[in-house]
Amino acid sequence: MRLLHSSTGHANVVFPDLCEGEMVQANQHLIVSNGVGMLLDPGGHKVYTKLIAGLVGHLPAHKLAHIFLSHQDPDIVAATNGWLMVSEATAHLSDIWMRFLPHFGIDDLVLKRVQPIPDAGKTIDLGGTPVKLIPAHFLHSPGNFQVYDPVARILYSGDLGASLGAPYDEVHDFDAHLPYITGFHRRYMPSPVAMRQWAAMARRLDIEMIAPQHGAMIPRAVVPRFIDWIEGLSCGVDALKGNCVVPA
Repeated sequence: MRLLHSSTGHANVVFPDLCEGEMVQANQHLIVSNGVGMLLDPGGHKVYTKLIAGLVGHLPAHKLAHIFLSHQDPDIVAATNGWLMVSEATAHLSDIWMRFLPHFGIDDLVLKRVQPIPDAGKTIDLGGTPVKLIPAHFLHSPGNFQVYDPVARILYSGDLGASLGAPYDEVHDFDAHLPYITGFHRRYMPSPVAMRQWAAMARRLDIEMIAPQHGAMIPRAVVPRFIDWIEGLSCGVDALKGNCVVPA
């Protein structure tokens, strides 16, 4: 567990070390504002009990008001049913993935508490804090969202900014960080157009930190370098270069 931000009535916590074995490393994020909690991308079944235990001291389960699901991947949504069963929280997921969620075993009794996020995004009230659910479509899901906390000024970026295998929890040398992020972004981010649109949006925000779902956090001093890199990266369909062929 690591505290990313703390101020009067407000805290931002990350749990970076709950995954094990062959599981891809994932960060589970918690925002608490005036005693009301929001869990971001809570993950799968194997981290569920660990994360519940980790919440103790930060937030009782009955104070969990919102569960944010950035997109449809199992490392994000697989344990959603368990969280809805132990709380009265409302879960938020892109409208285009709503009918896929029941395949993860969501009980009919709690399915009504999963609310669709419209393509344009929305703002939710978290203990008096207007938390923004910002569209980031095709980065890397066609129904993808990010979260901006205006108190901590943290942009929770989901898979954008994800790093794999970096031996640190915060980026200070962006050039040295490139080997940990380049391959992932070139393969998993499908559209340079979407990347450029995201960069234009991000420059309009006051960002103290970018907090991805995998790997190291990106602090304020490095944020402009990261945005510039995203804006100019060749990825996805532009990086195929003839790989779509019939195998011999």
